[in-house]
Amino acid sequence: MSIQRLAFAVVLALCLSPLCLAQEFTVAAAADLQSAMQEVAAQFQKDSGNPVKVIYGSSGNFFQQIQNGAPFDIFFSANLDYAKKLEAAGLTDSDSYYQYARGKIVVWVRNDSKINLDTGLRALLDPNVKKVAIANPLHAPYGQAAVAAMEKEGVYKKAKDKIVLGENISQAASFIISGAADIGVVALSLAVSPNMKDKGRYAEVPASEYPPIDQACVILKSSKNKETAKQFLLFMKSVHVAETLKRYGFEVPNM
Repeated sequence: MSIQRLAFAVVLALCLSPLCLAQEFTVAAAADLQSAMQEVAAQFQKDSGNPVKVIYGSSGNFFQQIQNGAPFDIFFSANLDYAKKLEAAGLTDSDSYYQYARGKIVVWVRNDSKINLDTGLRALLDPNVKKVAIANPLHAPYGQAAVAAMEKEGVYKKAKDKIVLGENISQAASFIISGAADIGVVALSLAVSPNMKDKGRYAEVPASEYPPIDQACVILKSSKNKETAKQFLLFMKSVHVAETLKRYGFEVPNM
C-alpha cells in the first residue's frame, strides 16, 4: 500500500461518528474534470462510505458563486488564480490549497469531418469551417487558453467571427459533437473521455502556444463537512488519483 493510501486509510479509521460516515459533501469542479472526477468520486465514495455530489461548470462562475456564499465544500478550479484569490480573501480552509494538475488543449472535429488537422490551429481557417466552438474566455480558463493560442498562431482575427461560445468547456465540446459547430478548441481530458473518444479526432496544441492551465483546489471555510473534505483532499493526493488524471491527459505535479 502506498504512503498516500495508508494515510487515507488512517484518516478514515479516525472518523468514527456514524454521521461523519454518512455525510454527503458537495464538490464544485471545473468542467474539464467531468469524466476523471466521476471515477475519483466513485472510488472515494466506495472507500469512505461518504456520498459525493459533484457539480460541474466554469471556474469563473464558481468563483463568483463562492464569493456570494454558494454552499460548496471544496472547489476544483481549472485556473489556480481563482483558488489563490479565494485563499487571499480568507474564504478557504487554512493550508488546503493544492495544485492537482495541468490541463492541455486540442483542436477537435467529428469523425465525419473532412477538415485536415495536420496544420493544427490553422485548420480553423479551412473554408469548410463555418463555426468554431470554444469556452467563454471571460470566465473559462480553457477559453482563455484557446484565444491565447489562436492569437499566437495568427489565426484569431480571421476566425473570431466564426466563434461560438460555450458557457464552459464541456458545453463548447457538445456544440461540436452535435454539429452546431464544425470544429473547436477543447480540453484534452474531454477529447479522450468516453463521451468523445470514439466520436472524433484531435490534434494537440503545443503547450508553448498558450499560458499553462495550472489547476488547483481549496476547501472552503464555509464548508459544513470539513472532515470529509479533508479526507477527499488527501485522497486527491494519492497515486491512484494521479494515475486517473494522467489517463485523462492531465499533467500531474511530482509524477
